[in-house]
Formats: sequence, structure tokens, C-alpha cells
Amino acid sequence: MSALLTVTMPAMKTTIDAIKSAGLRTQVKILLGGAPVTRQYAESIGADGYSENASGAVSMVKSLLATA
Repeated sequence: MSALLTVTMPAMKTTIDAIKSAGLRTQVKILLGGAPVTRQYAESIGADGYSENASGAVSMVKSLLATA
């Protein structure tokens, strides 16, 4: 997920909570990014990873899939 404004960041947690409620959390990897998002925020809401840019996200996805 990506956020461009801080006002949209709470929806990231809402989305993660909905994925958990649906019983899908163990089947889905969640990465966050976007200008206002930080690694600390991503960790605090339960995301699997954070990247500052798209190329970093690709590397992280490869890493997450290799350990899945």
C-alpha cells in the first residue's frame, strides 16, 4: 500500500485489520510506502515491510517470497 497524504495513513491499518479479520493475514504479505510513511509506522501497524521507493520494494518482495 502507498500513501501520499498523512490523512490516508489510518486506512492502511484499517486494511491490515480487515485482512486479519478475514483470516487471510498468513497468506498475504503487506508492504507499505509513500511520502509520509516511515518504517516505524509500517512496523507499528503490522506490515511485513517498508520501502522508500519502488526498486526497494521489488527487492523486498523477492526476499519475502524467498522465505515464504
